[in-house]
Amino acid sequence: MAKEFQGGSVICESGQPLTSLYMILKGTVRAVYSDGEFFLEKGDIIGLCEMSNESYLFSYIASDEVTIAPVPYKQSTGLSAMFKKQPDFAQITFTSSLKQMRSVLEAYETSKYDCDTLYHYLIDSYQKYTVLCEHNQISPQSLAEMEGIEPITLEKDEDIPQWLISYYKNMAPLMTKALQISSTLSCGDFINGLLMKISLDIRNIMSVCRILSDYKFDIINLLINENRLDLFDLYTSLHFRVGQHAEDSDIISASISKLIDTLEDYNSSDHDFYQARVKEYKDSLDRLEITGLNDSDESHDLDKYKDAVAGSLNTILSYAGCDAEVAAQFRKVIDDFKKLIDKNSTEDASRRLRLNMTKLFYQIYSSAFQTSLKDAKVPTILKMFFLFGYVDEELAGIENAAYLYSLADNYPSNPDNQVYTIYEWLRAVYEGRKEPSRNEFDTDYAGYIHELRINGKISIAQEKEMASDNMQKFLFELENMFPLVNKITFGRLSTFCPVFSEHNVLKDLRKSLVTAEELNACINEIRQIDFGAFYRETIYSDPSAGVPKEFVNVEVLPDFILTPNIGIRGVMWQEIEGKRRTTPARMMISVFHLEELMVILARLAGEFRWEMCKRIQGARWNDVAERSLTSEYFEYIQFYKKNRELTPEAKDKIKSSMQKAKNSYKEMFVRDYIIWILFEGKGSPRLNKVARNILFTHCPFSKAIRESLKTNPLYSDILNRYDIRVAQKLHHMDNLYQKLKNSGLPIPDEIAVQRAFLES
Repeated sequence: MAKEFQGGSVICESGQPLTSLYMILKGTVRAVYSDGEFFLEKGDIIGLCEMSNESYLFSYIASDEVTIAPVPYKQSTGLSAMFKKQPDFAQITFTSSLKQMRSVLEAYETSKYDCDTLYHYLIDSYQKYTVLCEHNQISPQSLAEMEGIEPITLEKDEDIPQWLISYYKNMAPLMTKALQISSTLSCGDFINGLLMKISLDIRNIMSVCRILSDYKFDIINLLINENRLDLFDLYTSLHFRVGQHAEDSDIISASISKLIDTLEDYNSSDHDFYQARVKEYKDSLDRLEITGLNDSDESHDLDKYKDAVAGSLNTILSYAGCDAEVAAQFRKVIDDFKKLIDKNSTEDASRRLRLNMTKLFYQIYSSAFQTSLKDAKVPTILKMFFLFGYVDEELAGIENAAYLYSLADNYPSNPDNQVYTIYEWLRAVYEGRKEPSRNEFDTDYAGYIHELRINGKISIAQEKEMASDNMQKFLFELENMFPLVNKITFGRLSTFCPVFSEHNVLKDLRKSLVTAEELNACINEIRQIDFGAFYRETIYSDPSAGVPKEFVNVEVLPDFILTPNIGIRGVMWQEIEGKRRTTPARMMISVFHLEELMVILARLAGEFRWEMCKRIQGARWNDVAERSLTSEYFEYIQFYKKNRELTPEAKDKIKSSMQKAKNSYKEMFVRDYIIWILFEGKGSPRLNKVARNILFTHCPFSKAIRESLKTNPLYSDILNRYDIRVAQKLHHMDNLYQKLKNSGLPIPDEIAVQRAFLES
């Protein structure tokens, strides 16, 4: 029976089970995929591309008024039966199938060309940018992610054989003549076999197209992205710095126009966001034309700070009271660094200069910190040094130095709510309020001094003395955790610079500042989605209260430490303190963070979930006989190729994701967890069925979200299973409550909290 659809209506959706084919009797249909579309017209048949699949590859959407008629189809026999009854139908079907194959091959060739064009445009544009910076005596900023971008290359087992393109281009005329000469070809399994072959090839081609599409997205994301760590920002910032009347202004302006045209040509970025960025740039140009950069009100406010920050380096070195030779060396490396045009250069001389500067920086930091322990009022310049790595007003830029000065005395951290600046954290370690963190070999302070004693470097008496020596604990933290974490959170490892330098200011400092309020807001948002994110199971026992032994969940929020840099990464350094599971995790993030804070914290929460499960499971973390988050996810990734619950497209996506994750099971899980928090938790399904089941089992949504998902068929089965599991636990809790009531005993707080947790 024919069906009619209005323009814009979805006829079949990608991923939907393939139950029927449809012939178009009237109108035009769009076959839509992630990176484009092609069109089917009257006489074409919807579903031929998917004959070898169990689900639709494309979404089919009516372009105008469309009428379709179902074509009888069984996956086991294909269209053989229909061809026997209607031999002429074979010609129509085969012609439509080849037409769709040509469209898919064209999409493949276009994607390959686009990838090559975009790569060379990115590389050439960035090289041009660095030349313009050098010409204008400006240190070029780097795009860290560019380091991993190479020309698109596909392995033999990934790409399609290139003879396939010529094969299908030459097939149409040959098969048309064959069908005209011999009708027997059209009345058996021969044409059906060809259609299945074409469908299988289309599936393989689209798998390659998805790899190409991901590559294009990565390139375009370097051209423009929400975090503004992109080529568009590099060029527009350069334009504002050199001024509109500088010698190179027209060249820079033309390059920006070319970039805008390129983004317009490739519709892979969010159009509204892209338009907003372009408008913001043009509005800023208009304002500069009217007022002039030097006439801005902000420039007058800088005068009051210039005297305050003058001679900052001398102030810091004098306060630190370090060795005169160390002070002289540090002055020299800072002076040499200021003279570098390209402060991100990876040449040997520049690299050695940064390494030497880093070594001296931590020596001076240690000396200055120890001086501050005896100082009731630490000078503002020193606070800038401790909190931000600031050392010199010229290196920082006077505008940035002024802002840091205004911020240093009242930085919005909150140790009471577990958000520390690095200075506050080191002070907490020195004062014995916090134990030192593990070193890079996952050894804590007690283990470290024990190793020293075992290796004969200290005596038993010295080991006991060091175990309670807070200065030694501080030095262990300063020498082990701090330098490594500071570098990791900075993110651009090959160009790491420990001192605050204007060339690293890739985003307005006010917009990138991380505060305790923002951190807590993001963590609370994660907890509202994954309510059990920071709970861990422990044993509660109090026979006198009528509870011999019960497993209860306790929430312990992490400690956050803000490292003194402008960075792009967060670090989940350790999931617990010592061996006690009910101690806070330690997470580090840059004090000025360039990327989306919510994304970074979702990543850290995912890493915590994984590491905490491994801690609990021990050596059996990947043993499927012991069901857990890590073992189930390990099994899912290890055997995904044989998993019948996964579609071919889902398997292709897992393969591609594993390559990006460098075959790390943990990284794969963390990426899925980020999607779980940012999308699935807000009603936007993105994960495959198997990953969704694992995440829902071990990281269930809060009650409010579960209620909102009850009408969604994707979640119905897992919601039912979850409700059964929780009902069983609540039943046990009801029995315990009744037992305590009958004994006349009050309900312990721990048991009440556990019940509330189960009902969350």
